[in-house]
Amino acid sequence: MKPFRPLFRTLFAVVVGCAAAGLRGAAPDWSLLAATAEQELRKAQVPGCAVAVVYEGRLAWTGGFGVANVDTGQPVAADMLFRLGSTTKMFTAAGLVGLAEEGKLRLDEPIGRPAKGLAPEIARLTAHQLLTHTAGLADPNAMEGPHDDAALGERVRALGAADFFDEPGRIYSYSNAGYWLAGFVAQEAGGRPYADLLQERIFRPLGMTRSTFRPTMAMTWPLAVGHGPEDRSPPKVVRPLADNAGAWPAGQLFSSAPEFARFCIALMDAGRFEGRQAIPAAVVAKLTQPHVPLPNEDRHYGYGLNVRVADGLRWWSHSGSRTGYGSLVRLCPDRKFAVIILCNRTGASLPAIADRAAELALGIPRSAAPVRQVLPMDAAEMARYAGTYTNGRTNLVLRVSNGRLVAATGGEISKRGPQQFVRAATKTAPALEFTLVADAAGLITHLSARGRAWRRVD
Repeated sequence: MKPFRPLFRTLFAVVVGCAAAGLRGAAPDWSLLAATAEQELRKAQVPGCAVAVVYEGRLAWTGGFGVANVDTGQPVAADMLFRLGSTTKMFTAAGLVGLAEEGKLRLDEPIGRPAKGLAPEIARLTAHQLLTHTAGLADPNAMEGPHDDAALGERVRALGAADFFDEPGRIYSYSNAGYWLAGFVAQEAGGRPYADLLQERIFRPLGMTRSTFRPTMAMTWPLAVGHGPEDRSPPKVVRPLADNAGAWPAGQLFSSAPEFARFCIALMDAGRFEGRQAIPAAVVAKLTQPHVPLPNEDRHYGYGLNVRVADGLRWWSHSGSRTGYGSLVRLCPDRKFAVIILCNRTGASLPAIADRAAELALGIPRSAAPVRQVLPMDAAEMARYAGTYTNGRTNLVLRVSNGRLVAATGGEISKRGPQQFVRAATKTAPALEFTLVADAAGLITHLSARGRAWRRVD
């Protein structure tokens, strides 16, 4: 095995569109992002990343950093393919909503109408509930599985009553299974296999010629291989490549940072790209509408996108994680600015690069981490929070022990805000920030952490 020394060195960076930028005034010095990228790769022990920046509606800069494979030392090129993880969801949403705009389904009707063979409990869901993570579905993991087009139908037709943790429509709770279903509904309504459908409706109109769901196609292009594990140990190549065609719509698209930038440019220009209407404007409007609030947060979920207002500007964003890879995309449509970061380690997103890009492009300083006080809790309050919370196959249990609120698996719980809490790190788990959600009568009904909700059952 070759040593991992190329990690900290910039290996490929290119500035594009300099002449056009000069006509508009002095462009930011995007090469300053290189130092941030190198620092973040080293800090997070991520082998490599590719970055693309959209500025004033144009691809302004791309860079490749670190290595694509720790065994060979091959450098990352800016146009290499990475697997995206959950940033795939915005593409799935665009495909499904586009079919709805053509009248091939309705977003508010039961999905059992266009998609046959689903369990009754699943068939009653709507596409809107799937796309906004409000279907009440748990979040099963399916990184490995079959590789053929039939796998998607087989997986979603196996979903049933056991895959719900709550009634549809009650609360936002992130669910990959919901996007498996969304992709299947698009496939059935569009009359084409899911991967071919998105190739025809999204990738081809945008000139995303290398983007694909099919591993055997992705491997014919320059490809950054995935690395694990998810902890702080040294990165290792994931072998074999994790793939499951039954889960493609939720997070398994291969794309490059420059090709992803094409999609972002179109989103920020009402679907137009290079003078053409590549995506219907009505589709973009629905994707970026703040459909449902996230529990106790200052953001909403659109269709495949987080939507919020900060510093007086609209922001659309999403992160992604799957075995071997991670990604982050942020868009500021009011300034036609976007940054795309693709990484080749499980769950990596390197947000400091995105913060630095926004600082260079928009003059928004990177904010310091908030100072959080620990608020007191009396016995009655702790008793109000104690209980069992479930998300299908997983439970979280809070209990009172020796005058303290603790997790049943260990870790004391401190209160940091009106509904904000932190479970201390333990020997087997990192610290966990979570919120408790109350109904109109003040009764605690859910626990929400990392985008997922757990329903109180006691």
